[in-house]
Amino acid sequence: MRKISEFLKVPNDNPSLTVAQYEAFSKQVPLLYFILITNMAALSWTHRDSAPSWMVIYLPTFLSAFFLYRAYSWVRKWSVKVEAAEAYRMLRATNRLAPPIAIFCVGWSIALMPYGDAYQQAHVAFFMAITVIGVIFCLMHLRSAALTVTAMVNIPFFFLMVMSGQPTFIATGINVVLVTGAMILVLLSHYRDFMQLTESRQVFLSQREVLKEKNREMQLLSDENLRLANMDSLTLLANRRCFFDVLQRAFERARQGGQRLSVGIVDLDGFKPVNDLYGHAAGDRVLVEVGRRLNEMATENLTVYRLGGDEFAVIHEGLHDEAVLQSVGQNLCLAVAEPIDIGSGAAHVTASIGFAIYPDIGDSAQDLYERADYALYTAKRNQRGGIVIFNSAQSITLSRHRQVEEALLAADLEKEMSLVFQPIIDIQTGRCVGFEALARWNSPVIGRVSPGEFIPLAEHNGRIGTITRQLLAHALEEAKDWPGNTFLSFNLSPHDIATPENVLRIIAVVEASGFDPKRINFEITETAVTRDFAQAAKSIDLLRDLGTGISLDDFGTGYSSLNHVHKLPLSKIKIDGSFVTQIDSRPASYKIVKSVLSLCEDMGLEAIVEGVETEAELKVLKEMGVGVVQGFHFSKPVEAQAARDMVTPAGQNADLQEQRKHP
Repeated sequence: MRKISEFLKVPNDNPSLTVAQYEAFSKQVPLLYFILITNMAALSWTHRDSAPSWMVIYLPTFLSAFFLYRAYSWVRKWSVKVEAAEAYRMLRATNRLAPPIAIFCVGWSIALMPYGDAYQQAHVAFFMAITVIGVIFCLMHLRSAALTVTAMVNIPFFFLMVMSGQPTFIATGINVVLVTGAMILVLLSHYRDFMQLTESRQVFLSQREVLKEKNREMQLLSDENLRLANMDSLTLLANRRCFFDVLQRAFERARQGGQRLSVGIVDLDGFKPVNDLYGHAAGDRVLVEVGRRLNEMATENLTVYRLGGDEFAVIHEGLHDEAVLQSVGQNLCLAVAEPIDIGSGAAHVTASIGFAIYPDIGDSAQDLYERADYALYTAKRNQRGGIVIFNSAQSITLSRHRQVEEALLAADLEKEMSLVFQPIIDIQTGRCVGFEALARWNSPVIGRVSPGEFIPLAEHNGRIGTITRQLLAHALEEAKDWPGNTFLSFNLSPHDIATPENVLRIIAVVEASGFDPKRINFEITETAVTRDFAQAAKSIDLLRDLGTGISLDDFGTGYSSLNHVHKLPLSKIKIDGSFVTQIDSRPASYKIVKSVLSLCEDMGLEAIVEGVETEAELKVLKEMGVGVVQGFHFSKPVEAQAARDMVTPAGQNADLQEQRKHP
């Protein structure tokens, strides 16, 4: 009994099935009412002359109007999306309405049976049979209503046909019961398939939602990874990768729209000493604060990036000229120059900026970046803390640099590089006590190139180490012919002492030469020291352990010279020639040189004064007690043979050369 009652109820244990039943059923209900109206109209017509008017006119008209209203109300719901609860309510209402309609239609048709002849009675039987078949088809998605209506129509119809006593009617009753029974089986099978299909669709939709959710999560993860890949983890600014991506797209917009586009490269001045003096944690705080200050100046047209290390970049889109860029650059420099709290004190750094503007220069985004980078290079060399906008003069210089760099990369260094020697003079005796070896390059492609031009490029492209070792070996070979009291002074690049491996290679060259290391004086600049003070100190210790002397070159031109003098194991200091020029008429230069000489005396260091060019300058230096000098007043750099002649007694050159051939 419980199973039967379940069959006659509208199921509500699966909301998706309920909604699916409603959607399918709502499309068929109007057809059900159409079948009832047409069948009633046909039966009423055939009994119009034999049955009372209320039975064949008024009552069918009222029912047809009711059926039309119900059909119309269902048609209106076709475009309305309903929830499971509303669908269940509508199905239950139909389930309750179906039995009264079935009872009424059966009662009405049976009431017409006594009226008319055998044909009209047969029409009544046809009405009941065709109606129940149509109802089964139209209610197949509402199983409970279909079974209820079938039972309420078929049972009275069967008994009516059997009780008529007519063999034809009896056969018709049995026929209809059997056919409807078969149709009920079809209905149950269809309903089961419908449930399975709905459940499968539900599972599919559920899986699809799960897949969509996973895709959304994967997309969010991908977006987050992309964001992190384009963000600098320290400053939280967009990083180098993002910069070049944005620059490429901005360049395309500027080219297609005829707009202006500027790229600015920002480099911090004085950042390295912050790391050296206060540690990398303090350096990171400086970078974070600089990034924050620069980002505060970002606008819709101005975006800020960190390229790496202490280098930042800006991209400026829209209409603007050099005056606007100068103003932007000035504001950036002022923001960076403010003191930065690093916990243990305040750090002071400044910024140098190089700008390049499209369409004034550049045929691509990469060209624009490279020219901005060269403008920065110019700012760093000529006006630290300043702003340089790439111009035509720099374009010529950059073109020359590229030409020199290409020739340098293809050069046969052994054949093309050579040395000249600058005498170092003891002004008390007038004797040449040593020579500074100076590099020269004569390229078969572009001719003679000055050291000031090719050495920075060699440092940039990585050939400086090879050049240093080859020229050092050549200088040591030449110096073998000098008297034992004559020393060799040789310049080392910052890259030569940047790693222990580079220093060990230099030591290997010295040891392979057989030259006394005590007669070698390596010159290093403050730039070499400030890049990485700790490593520079280790490198100098290695060279001092070998027995060589170490001179701090261009002393006085750096910002932390005294600090380096105190901490490094130096043997000499070379006073920069800029303090010697017109020392006889410039009291400030006199005081500076006098102070450095006193410092050297107190620390037991030898002082060598560079750039002596006039007799008046030499006289003042003598009076100050300077011992060793070099400069054009005594001699310009000379070739190797001339250097030998200056320190070798006359008539001994031939013997020395013979000894070198037959040791």
